[in-house]
Amino acid sequence: MKIQELVEKTNWKTLVLENPDAEVMGGFAGDLLSWVMGNGKPGEVWVTVQVHLNVIAVSSLCEFAGIVLCKGANMPEDVLAKAKDEGLNVLYSDLPAYETIRTLVGLGI
Repeated sequence: MKIQELVEKTNWKTLVLENPDAEVMGGFAGDLLSWVMGNGKPGEVWVTVQVHLNVIAVSSLCEFAGIVLCKGANMPEDVLAKAKDEGLNVLYSDLPAYETIRTLVGLGI
């Protein structure tokens, strides 16, 4: 499924959509950046509540299809601008992390 299709099926808010054709190959949940760097795989969407600049670096390094921020996570404008510069996708789910992940699993991701 492409990230644009994910947005359409979930109605999650699009904060940055620089690569709508990115293929979503799976999901990854975690907030410990070293763990994410060591275990994330290209094409996954990363479910997190982290909102600082290092999230953009890790997402780019792991070649994620996108970042999905969970309920209450507000990414600052300068970090969103960096995501745009890097060609990354950032979505926002108004659900808690557990429910966000359940949504992904329900879609077969």
